[in-house]
Formats: sequence, structure tokens, C-alpha cells
Amino acid sequence: MLSEFSLIDRFFARRASAQSSDAANGALGIGDDCALLAPRAGEMLAISTDMLVEGRHFFADVDPEALGHKALAVNLSDLAAMGAQPQAFTLAFSLPKADEAWLAAFSNGLFALAERHGCELIGGDTTGGPLNLCITVFGSVPPRAALRRDAAQPGDDIWISGTLGDARAGLGLQRAEWSADAADTATFRRALERPEPRVALGLALRGIAHAALDLSDGLAGDLLHILERSTMQATVDIDAIPRSAALRRLSPDIQQRCTLAGGDDYELCFTAPATARAAVEKAGREVNVPVTRIGTISALQTAADRPAIGWRDAAGAPLILTLQGFDHFHAD
Repeated sequence: MLSEFSLIDRFFARRASAQSSDAANGALGIGDDCALLAPRAGEMLAISTDMLVEGRHFFADVDPEALGHKALAVNLSDLAAMGAQPQAFTLAFSLPKADEAWLAAFSNGLFALAERHGCELIGGDTTGGPLNLCITVFGSVPPRAALRRDAAQPGDDIWISGTLGDARAGLGLQRAEWSADAADTATFRRALERPEPRVALGLALRGIAHAALDLSDGLAGDLLHILERSTMQATVDIDAIPRSAALRRLSPDIQQRCTLAGGDDYELCFTAPATARAAVEKAGREVNVPVTRIGTISALQTAADRPAIGWRDAAGAPLILTLQGFDHFHAD
């Protein structure tokens, strides 16, 4: 039977040691009371923490390799939204039991993504209990290059990377809210279980984009965070919102629900001046990530105005929509 320390050594510490390259990211990693970490010269640390709880963020029967991927991907997505280069991460988790096959698959998924992004495991903790995963990730970014939520400007375009809605469509399939054929089901399930953090795009947008965030809780809720922090308003063309061919085969009502309020997309939503359209499109091409312009930022007109999103169709007609993002204390 695995003990706490044999579990850590076999499935995590050894992989972390093999992953380390002359302590380039972690000056001191696993094995001491604390890790020692320094940002790159002239840069600041970007730090983010995300928790994944069984039954709230993933189903009990999820593929553990996919879960290892997603646990780190959602954190790397936060670094991408700041234009930060990944450096290192910590992992803390509780497990109902020390299942060796589950741990092997989980750590394989985790380290495959970590190694792809040069992000080193430098510490953490483990204990018995309900399945709960918590990762803290560390990145590095020049102070003036960080993409912040409070930097949107009047006249900025609003952009989206990739496509929206597939992850929520996958959740709907698992909840039996709707159905799809086998090929589309596979597309939706992959989007839900294996999101791709847009790290390269975030780096490419340094000096081009003004404000940015990653879409974890749905466009309607997350874009509002930019507007509130920047004290702005927005107009969005819902027909311009990028969606996959698979999602377009579902009904218009389901498409709208998934793309606007679905969550779990982990695409980037960012603003940039209209003069930077060619630069934004070039950045997307260089990192092989499609980018789509979906709306415009505008200033508040009076002191009584509040940050809000005005939804429009392709013809510019206003739409009255009641939407909100995912709330972690209330089920969707």
C-alpha cells in the first residue's frame, strides 16, 4: 500500500526532477520545506490558483489522464490571459484512496502538458479525503507588458480566440440535456476535458492588446469583468461569435446558451485598438490560433451609466438577453 511520501516520490517527485533543467525555473524545487523561485530578470511573477472539485468541476468517472491535463491547463490559461510565460507550479490534492493506475494516468496527463510549456512542478501537498485538486502556477511577465482587465479603452475591438461553446455542449451531453452524433460528441467531450491554454497567443499579444482574460465562466459573465474593471460598456454581435461546425449542428437556442453563458472554454477574450487589427490577425496566424472580432468597447455616457453588454445581431438590431456566467456556488 502506498504511503503519502512513496506516492509523492513515485508519481510526482521523480517526474519533477527529470523535468527540471539546471534549476532554470525553480531555484529549489521538491524536497525542502519551501521551493525557491525567482522571476526572469526585469520581470514580475504572475501567480494564479485554481481548485477543481469532484462533482462541481468534473464528473467522478472522468479519464484521470484528461483530468491531469485540465487541472494544469486551467491555470496555464490564467497566465496566457496575462501575457505571462509559465515557469513553475505547485500541486495540492486530496484522494479517497491511493489508486496506482489512477495516479499514473493523472500524472501522465499533468506532466505531458507541463513539459510542453516548460512549467516545472516545484512542490505541493497530498492527503486523504474527497477528490479535490488545487494548483498554483507561477509565470513571468515584464511589468508594462502584462495584459490586465482594467486596460480596455473606448473604441477598442473585442476579440475571441478559437471557438466558444463546445465545452458547455459536452456538459449538456453528459447531463442528457441534448444529443449529438458520435463525431460531434467526441468534439464536445474533448473541449470539456482537454482545454488548450492559449499561452503562445497571450505572449504574442504583448504590446498589441490592451485588456484580456480567459473565458472560464462564460462570455456574458467574463467580458463584464473587463467592463467593470475598466469602467466601460460593450456592444457584441452574437452572430460573429466563433463556434465550431459541431456546435452549429445544434439548435440556435442551445448554441446561444453554450456560446454566451456556457463557460469552461478557456479561450482568450481581449481588447485592442482598431488600428491594431492587422497586428492581432498576424499574431493569431503566427501561433496558429484563429482570432475573431466580435464587438466594440465604448465609454460610459453619463455618471448614471453602469458597465454593461449590449447584444446585437448581424444586422445591428438590439437583442434582449438575460444571461449570466457560471457561479461556483450555484449549479448551472
